[in-house]
Amino acid sequence: MDEDPGLSSQYRRASPWPMFVALGVPISELGILFDLFPVAVGGLLLFCGSVSGMIQESGYADTPWRPLLGLAVVCLAVGLAFVFTDLRLVTRGYAIVTAGVLLLGGGLLGPLLVRSDPAPA
Repeated sequence: MDEDPGLSSQYRRASPWPMFVALGVPISELGILFDLFPVAVGGLLLFCGSVSGMIQESGYADTPWRPLLGLAVVCLAVGLAFVFTDLRLVTRGYAIVTAGVLLLGGGLLGPLLVRSDPAPA
């Protein structure tokens, strides 16, 4: 009988990112659908930050900052498309653009403000 039946010996810990991705998607969708500006921005920040953390944790990127910049560009493109269409999605587009600008700022300022070298044990 195994003492740790939930995890194999290959994985030492479980990742918290899937839970935050699963929360970020409906929160951002509810904010965008019902035109709730702060909820949409917060949900998009939660979703994009969690995705870039997951990309970094899985080893596809050394730091989460470059994936965050990529997701910021995607948010800016989608938000600007909403703003410049005639579908009455302007305020929703502003929420997505605001999240994109905040993500862009985080992606640019993150490497300057956060130490990248590991702390001594």
